[in-house]
Amino acid sequence: MKVSSKGEYALRALILLGNHKGKVLGIQEISEKTLVSINYLEQILLQLKKLGYVVSKRGAKGGYSLYREPEDINIGEVIRDLEGPLSPMSCASITKYEPCPLEGGCQLKPLWSLVRDTIAFVLERTTLEDLLKNQITKLEGEDFVVVKRTSRPAGDGQNR
Repeated sequence: MKVSSKGEYALRALILLGNHKGKVLGIQEISEKTLVSINYLEQILLQLKKLGYVVSKRGAKGGYSLYREPEDINIGEVIRDLEGPLSPMSCASITKYEPCPLEGGCQLKPLWSLVRDTIAFVLERTTLEDLLKNQITKLEGEDFVVVKRTSRPAGDGQNR
């Protein structure tokens, strides 16, 4: 999975609007504060509007504001809506699965599935409110162990 500029800029705009909750911000101000060109930002905000994340107001004092509460905006959902599946490979995707001719004996698919699950684990548990409150922390502990080795890896400095 790679987050494109569209996904990053959309999150920047949502954060800015979330920091000004209840206010309507003009496209010029959003552009200046997110460092996104007005033309590109208009496309992104239109898509966010169609997806129900923001609303727009026309007129001299028009602009954009959040439609949903920050705690109701799930970052995993936003990324999926804008970027598509979280899986790095289509053979490991849950929402856009595409079979591969090598899949039957593929030893890579478990890795791609683990990557997908790990990304989803973090993004699905993150809301816009978490970002606004700077509540993103490093996950630690047994719940986040992603690889368990049953033997020492080759080249670990020990002779066998």
